[in-house]
Amino acid sequence: MTEPDSTFDSAAELLGRITAQLGTQLGHVRPYGPRPRKHEEEVSPPMNSTRPAPPAAAPGGPAPTLVAVGHGSRDPRARATLERLLDRVRELRPGLDVRLAHIELNAPLLDATLAGLAAEGRDAVLVPLLLAPGYHVTHDLPAAVAATPALRARVAEPLGAHPLLVEALADRLARAGWTPGDGASRDTGVVLASAGSRDPRSGAEIRRIAALLSERLGGAPVVSAYASAAAPTVPEAVRALAARGRHRVAVASCFTAPGLFATRATAAAPWIAAAPLGAHPALARLVLHRYDRARVTPTRTRELATV
Repeated sequence: MTEPDSTFDSAAELLGRITAQLGTQLGHVRPYGPRPRKHEEEVSPPMNSTRPAPPAAAPGGPAPTLVAVGHGSRDPRARATLERLLDRVRELRPGLDVRLAHIELNAPLLDATLAGLAAEGRDAVLVPLLLAPGYHVTHDLPAAVAATPALRARVAEPLGAHPLLVEALADRLARAGWTPGDGASRDTGVVLASAGSRDPRSGAEIRRIAALLSERLGGAPVVSAYASAAAPTVPEAVRALAARGRHRVAVASCFTAPGLFATRATAAAPWIAAAPLGAHPALARLVLHRYDRARVTPTRTRELATV
């Protein structure tokens, strides 16, 4: 009798071991179930920051503080106007911690406000009281957040092209004397005056606002114009409309509060000029809308603008 083939026995033993292990692994497979995702509970990073986004408030816990960020102005009416706007925001959302901060010129300044919130252990959402992207939105606000590492915060989008903003603009024009019949007149036009920026995204956003306002006014031509850093100026836009036969030109004031730029724009109006948006109820609703969107909308981290 010959000896058993040891090589064969070893191969058979190895094959049996592999079969057993494969059977164990297959036993954990769910043929028709969803594959589990790694890090199911990860939260997308907040805009302009590498830190985790502020979580939604736990039941019974405080919501993130809404920090409304104005530019700042030497005009004493500016801060008072923004305070009235935030009073409306508080009326719409009782219990929400709402604070005003300024980029420059007025107290409280943004850096000090964020440092105070960090010391209190609060989270924050910064809502720019600015109409379009520009250096302040893309650089100053994210830089202020980055300079306060103890604070969990994110930056909301600027007020921007939104039906609520257009509602406020149209109502301000109506209070200045614009009537529904003016929208159909061949003699009328509107200049949408705003601060201006070298950032091309800012001009594009203001043009979108102008298009929405034109639609709201029944098709009256609305030309965007700027108080600084961009063209055309308000007087140039007025002349351009006059060259098209539009001699009754109204100026819509796309500013959140009174100030030097708003005053200059008003002075250039050949017919009627609307007041700044101020504490308009629609603007208060828009501030809350931007706050709410910033809390729940995932945003990708982006580098701070350097232009």
